[in-house]
Amino acid sequence: MTDTLQSAIARLPALVAGGGVAWWAEGGRIEKLSPDAAARRARATPPLLVHGRATATRLGIEPFPAFDLLDLFAFVRPAKFCLPTPHGLLARIGLDAADDEEAAQYLQEAALTLLHELPQQKPRALRRAARLAQTLQKAGWPWAPYLLAAMGPEAASVPASGFGGLDIWQELPEWVDYAPPPPPDTQSVSPTEARERLARLLGTASELRESQADYAATAAQAFAPREMIGMPELVLAEAGTGIGKTLGYIAPASVWAEKNGGTVWLSTYTKNLQRQIDRELDRLFADPVEKAQKVVIRKGRENYLCLLNLEDAAQGGAARPQDLVPLSLIARWAGATRDGDLAGGDFPAWAVDLHGRNRTLGLTDQRGECIHAGCPHYRKCFIERAVRKSRKAEMVIANHALVMIQAAQGMNAAEDDPQKPLRYVFDEGHHLFDAADSAFAAHLTGQEAIELRRWLRGPEGGRRSRARGLANRIGDLVAQDERGRNALEGVNEAARALPSDGWLARITDGNPAGHGEKFLSKVRQQILARSAQPDSPYGLECPTKEPIAGLLEAAESFATGIERMLEPMNGLAKSLSDMLADETAELDTATRARIEGALRGLLRRKLTLEAWRSMLLDLRTETPATFVDWFGLERIDGRDFDLGLYRHYLDPMLPFAAAVLKPAHGVAITSATLRDMAPAKADAAPGQDWASADIRTGARHLPQPGRHAAFPSPFDYAARTRVLVVTDVRRDAMDQVAAAYRELFLAAGGGGLGLFTAIFRLRAVQKRILKPLAAAGLPLYAQHVDPLDNATLVDIFRAEEHACLLGTDAMRDGVDVPGASLRLVVFDRVPWPRPDLLHKARKAAFGGQAYDDLLTRLKLKQAYGRLLRRAEDYGVFVVLDAQLPSRLLSAFPPSVEVRRIGIAEAVAETRGFLQQMQAGRVTQDTLEA
Repeated sequence: MTDTLQSAIARLPALVAGGGVAWWAEGGRIEKLSPDAAARRARATPPLLVHGRATATRLGIEPFPAFDLLDLFAFVRPAKFCLPTPHGLLARIGLDAADDEEAAQYLQEAALTLLHELPQQKPRALRRAARLAQTLQKAGWPWAPYLLAAMGPEAASVPASGFGGLDIWQELPEWVDYAPPPPPDTQSVSPTEARERLARLLGTASELRESQADYAATAAQAFAPREMIGMPELVLAEAGTGIGKTLGYIAPASVWAEKNGGTVWLSTYTKNLQRQIDRELDRLFADPVEKAQKVVIRKGRENYLCLLNLEDAAQGGAARPQDLVPLSLIARWAGATRDGDLAGGDFPAWAVDLHGRNRTLGLTDQRGECIHAGCPHYRKCFIERAVRKSRKAEMVIANHALVMIQAAQGMNAAEDDPQKPLRYVFDEGHHLFDAADSAFAAHLTGQEAIELRRWLRGPEGGRRSRARGLANRIGDLVAQDERGRNALEGVNEAARALPSDGWLARITDGNPAGHGEKFLSKVRQQILARSAQPDSPYGLECPTKEPIAGLLEAAESFATGIERMLEPMNGLAKSLSDMLADETAELDTATRARIEGALRGLLRRKLTLEAWRSMLLDLRTETPATFVDWFGLERIDGRDFDLGLYRHYLDPMLPFAAAVLKPAHGVAITSATLRDMAPAKADAAPGQDWASADIRTGARHLPQPGRHAAFPSPFDYAARTRVLVVTDVRRDAMDQVAAAYRELFLAAGGGGLGLFTAIFRLRAVQKRILKPLAAAGLPLYAQHVDPLDNATLVDIFRAEEHACLLGTDAMRDGVDVPGASLRLVVFDRVPWPRPDLLHKARKAAFGGQAYDDLLTRLKLKQAYGRLLRRAEDYGVFVVLDAQLPSRLLSAFPPSVEVRRIGIAEAVAETRGFLQQMQAGRVTQDTLEA
């Protein structure tokens, strides 16, 4: 490291905006500034900082030029994890700062450490880094001169390339294809085999608990041979927190995969659990090379970097200057990533926050425009690599959405299809209902329709876009086939019936163009006319019954337009299918793959169009009893965003059972909250009712009942938790609600999670308590306020023991924070279900008020379950709502007393209990030491 570089870094000021604002100036002076004073200095002299957008938000200003150490970290250490905070970044570099002032002093040292690492990389990677730095210097990136100086004079002499170093695809390895594997065998897994494998996974350092072993033995029943078509070996296993269910089902699943030469799909709802399963499988496959062969993480195509999109964005090195920084960081990452997953893999989520979704996640195949073997990067494609690896893997870690979408698209597949998953484990099974509700729904909206139009026609009107229309993707395939060529032209022309760019503005102005826009214009008119508050900043909806004048005619015209699309689409599909059959001897493997990919894409769009046409025609009659239809207008911050006709299954587990459960040979569904603990009835034991679990997992749609098993948590909830219902805070008085949050968080000394039933309530509380908590040294982070994604917010909360986090009720499942970092959960009010039209229909179908109670108890149970993740954890659960009904209290363990008290007593109880538990923990740690 040259003295010149060190002197240059030493001249840069450093800024940390946490609880207060610390400014490190040249000469070694540390100053505490007000946000306004810091903002003035930062605008005048670009400082070193961590996460420019978050820092600007805390200063109350727009983002400003700065030396963001996160960008430097991503460039020097691609595909490596780092918390996007000053303390988080310093910790990854090996520097420990006691407070924000010390953190500001260390930022210069952190920059020098990273810059010093760069020249130590392998020569090939170093040459590409030098080319990227040259490109970034021309774009004006502030770190570029420092990177070039760190790499030495030879960096400037590295020959430039046409893409300025962005063409990472040149260096990626090609995937290897294999013959399709044979169908798996059907040998069962005995309880003894499951227990023995569990003991091996735990090793000698961990205790084999009898309850965990019993759980593994029970889960093994899902791996028995199937006895009848349409009836999988189904196990519903509720495992309380602390049982160790992840290893419990990995044990029999891994035995079955080994014995039978098959693949087990482990499906979750949250990314956090996917990562946890991946880590746990290190116990089974200690060798990283072996694990890479036998374990695959699978997500939807829209999660993976598309190399063709990256090439298009790079434009031969002529990309816009503001795009070059994120493109360079992605190029660096693509050369180091494990699997190419941009959304939730090893790509830093904070890079999306810093550089925007379009410049990062926008490089995935979000519209299903893949040209498969027609792509020059096909043999290096990340998703194609993952698909092929999953066919040979023993364990595929997936998510509920992907499993359901794949199953829905393959419902007509042959029963003996060797590629079809036959064995599943669904963890977080309490989310299956919601996941199926999303996967099997149909939305005929402006946004959905315009995406389909772009998929069919490509960019229009000279609009700059990476979108590729159908003609660009497969035009050459049908160029010599007159029937196919005419069909393609017919599809392109008929797609004009769909809304086009600017559709919402035209509808708002009363000037719709085309059948689709005219229908949506009538839908908007009806929604506004039937709404009690048409000017509400929130979304609106109304029933489809008794439509306004002209709506049915517009719907029928649009349905006719869709029919005109379907006819040439069917012809095009027939032409491509005939090509596969008639030209078998002439087609090479790559061309066949292109045709098959095109057919799959056409089939998916045909299914969508057929559903839309059916929905439109049903407006004149009654909606089929299995569906719920409504008109909806979506708004974001008071602005219209989308509108249209929505259709959901009344019971989404009906298609889930048909598409996933019935074709499978074995399924285990597990969660800590499968059952609803309804209040005990006179003639029934409390908590023994599995009816709600059967409904919400789809088990009731099978010809025979599955096996039920419950394993209670080993944790001592009565001794280690408190549940308090505050009776004297008005839930509609935000000053009172905010004051309650403030005092409870202060009493806990941080470690507080605030859950809210509405975004506006969250923002109102955040605004009121930010400064008081900062004055007490408690950092406050908030969803919908801080420019950070949910997973990053939770990571920060987990790492900072005295931080507090605010989020909506929907965020609760992503919060898996063992230890003292989470010791207080506060709900702003009873989390009743949102009373929209879909819920109204389901409430009527599933038991009225009892259905509301069931959903609310499950939410309370899941939120309360966040407190204890390990045996030594402890915490307080508070509901700031005196109207919490007693019938909902069975959401909590029977051994836990629920106290209804005033806020002053709740604050005192929280402080006293947590201090007592902390003292006990310190004593225990001392004894163990």
